[in-house]
Amino acid sequence: MAGKLRRLMLTTALAAGWVTQGQAAPVEIQWWHSMTGTNNEVLGKIAEDFNASQSDYKVTPVYKGTYPDTLNAGIAAVRAHQAPHILQVFEVGTATMMAAKGAIKPVWELMQEAGEPLDSGAYLPAVAAYYSNSDGKLVSMPFNSSTPVLYYNKDAFRKAGLDPEAPPKTWPEFLEDGRKLVAGGSSCGFTLGWMSWTQLEVFSAWHAVPFASKGNGLDGKDAVLEMNGPLQVRHLDDLIKAEQDHSFDYAGRQDEPDGKFISGDCAMIQTSSGLYGTAKANAKFNFALAPLPYYPDVAGAPQNSIIGGASLWVMGGKTAEEYKGVARFFSFMGQTEIQKIWHEKTGYLPITKAAYEAAKADGFYQKNPGLEVAIHQLLDKPPTADTRGLRLGNLPQIRNAVAEEIESALAGKESAKDALDKAKTRGDAILRNFEKTAG
Repeated sequence: MAGKLRRLMLTTALAAGWVTQGQAAPVEIQWWHSMTGTNNEVLGKIAEDFNASQSDYKVTPVYKGTYPDTLNAGIAAVRAHQAPHILQVFEVGTATMMAAKGAIKPVWELMQEAGEPLDSGAYLPAVAAYYSNSDGKLVSMPFNSSTPVLYYNKDAFRKAGLDPEAPPKTWPEFLEDGRKLVAGGSSCGFTLGWMSWTQLEVFSAWHAVPFASKGNGLDGKDAVLEMNGPLQVRHLDDLIKAEQDHSFDYAGRQDEPDGKFISGDCAMIQTSSGLYGTAKANAKFNFALAPLPYYPDVAGAPQNSIIGGASLWVMGGKTAEEYKGVARFFSFMGQTEIQKIWHEKTGYLPITKAAYEAAKADGFYQKNPGLEVAIHQLLDKPPTADTRGLRLGNLPQIRNAVAEEIESALAGKESAKDALDKAKTRGDAILRNFEKTAG
């Protein structure tokens, strides 16, 4: 009897081993990204749902730090022949990625080879145009597109005697409200996230003036910076004065200022619409979203804002089976319900027209009116040559140069004009170096 039992156990073990060996492990797809907080949680859930929907592929999200950190990690990985399959790159890295032809696989080509549908017309025009080549074909996959909006603390407004249902519409009103909020008990009236993006790049488009020539670089690599014009100088001078009277608190170059708003220290912030999910989960006060302020004496203002956020780039050198998995994942993410959930939970744009219509049909914007602000800023006016977005080579490095000069001006070390003139000179040198190396 004991012998029979041993033989039975051995037979069972062998059979189990044969089954295990016969089932191929799913092909792993590495996805490097920069999402944190609520946005990271939603991103992770999308990957989990895809993995659960089939057994051939497994998407593994890997957080790699801030946007610049992730881009730098991707560049280093390419050089070491260890690139991930999918790399999330912020919008200012688009020109750099497009120039790295051997290191990437265009999305239109990926989807075509895998037999997966891809309709660039399904995306919001501003989004599709930005991530497409001159032939109108998508080079990267749109993902977390955003634009800056104004967030304001309604409780702080009420405490300062301001109407919590009437956020400032113009820059003079915004600056005055900042001073009143401090007088009313707020530690700071306002802070500003992603300073170069919100206060020069988008600010210029919002006021219908160029940030750079050649349609902000979309019409040629030989563009030069033009963000040191009279309006931009005037604006930086206003910010310097606000910093001096302590109604403005400069808190960092990227998303560091977000914490100043979420903690309640600063009553207003201009930053990415993608902050919404994290703010909703962590802010202990009532807040709302509103359009960006504008200078009312500037002709054509407000025009339209431009997109930020990031897209997903497919890296080169992978197998056909791996690429098939990436394409399957992109098709999964493109589903209307997935895009709708991503938009509603994070505050990023509903990048497909169908997701936007689905959110409207469900009455989402009636319950959450602030989340339609970003969409109206982008779509209410057709873009001009100066408001389609920016596609400048090595723009992350240009942003660093701009930030250094702005920080010097805010510290009282140079005037607004000198700071922006120096930023232009330094930025143009970066552009010429990119033009030389990119060919």
